[in-house]
Amino acid sequence: MSGPIYYGAELVRRVLTWQLVNEAVEEALKAVAAQSRNAPQLPYVVSQPMRSVTIAGTERSQLLFTMPAYVGNYRLSAAGASGDAGNATRSTLACKLVTSFRSNQELQPPLPSIAANILLFNAGTGELDAIMSGTDITTWRTAAASVVATKYLYFGRFNAAISELPIKVAIIGCGTQGEIHAVAMCANFKVEQLLLYNRTATRAQQLADKLCNMTNLQHTPEIVVCNSAREAVRDANVICVATFSREPLFNACDLGSKRGLHINAVGAGEVAFGEVATDVYQQSEVFVDSLANAEHELNGFPVSIAGEVGGVINKDYKPEPTSMTLFQSMGMASEDACVAEAVRSALLTIDS
Repeated sequence: MSGPIYYGAELVRRVLTWQLVNEAVEEALKAVAAQSRNAPQLPYVVSQPMRSVTIAGTERSQLLFTMPAYVGNYRLSAAGASGDAGNATRSTLACKLVTSFRSNQELQPPLPSIAANILLFNAGTGELDAIMSGTDITTWRTAAASVVATKYLYFGRFNAAISELPIKVAIIGCGTQGEIHAVAMCANFKVEQLLLYNRTATRAQQLADKLCNMTNLQHTPEIVVCNSAREAVRDANVICVATFSREPLFNACDLGSKRGLHINAVGAGEVAFGEVATDVYQQSEVFVDSLANAEHELNGFPVSIAGEVGGVINKDYKPEPTSMTLFQSMGMASEDACVAEAVRSALLTIDS
């Protein structure tokens, strides 16, 4: 047999769209939740062992993650397939190898903190079919998980269509994930105001300038650079927190009296939930991507978890309209597997 196909970053970027990535991530979330509930009426089959972590040095700032997953009997219609092919079920066996080196941001020139490659295997024979650059997939699927969580945990409470309901979005942390979250929110929702905060103010201003010059956003909001996280979250309906902070950046009292607030917490500090204050968690309905991962990785988590986002999508549960919801994002190998499969399908459609 010929060797595995390599899909580099430029090829991957050719086909990445929010429609493609959102759908693949939503399918992964639904599949994992169905597996958690042992729901026989849903067709999904998922095997997603705990990720392994190798510390590359003396501190936990340099890490290698190994993330295998099998997702069976799921559907992708946005990956370039047409007709019956777009409705056919598929199965994916994959493993992502990802490094997280925080110090890369301090290099001159700076390098991405996250670097990843995804191995795609033949689900029937186990042979290695493809190696795919996974850095952009990791970045996009993390933001897509927040988009899907926002869609169901925030917009899902209201009768109005997403396109009709304007929101104010706070972005806390303006690094790689802060930027992609800002783009994702503006590309998928009617964002009327974007409130940016970063510990280094110049970085927030740089992101503001970059967003002002983007022409591919569905909505171009008013962009405000804030002096503190507390200022940024005060008037926001949706908050995305993406930092390495070990300390809380805002408390419950900083959120004002708004009802129906939603928070996406995606930071990757030494304590996964350190960037949001305990009293915010205590006043929120907290959802995760995977309960099994949460039990393994969120040691010392301050509150009980209401459920999985996929369970809300599968109509197992619906948040109260007036509640504050929080999506504690950890990232799942099943998301990477489904997005990588969608990317490969889209590339094959282009080449055919």
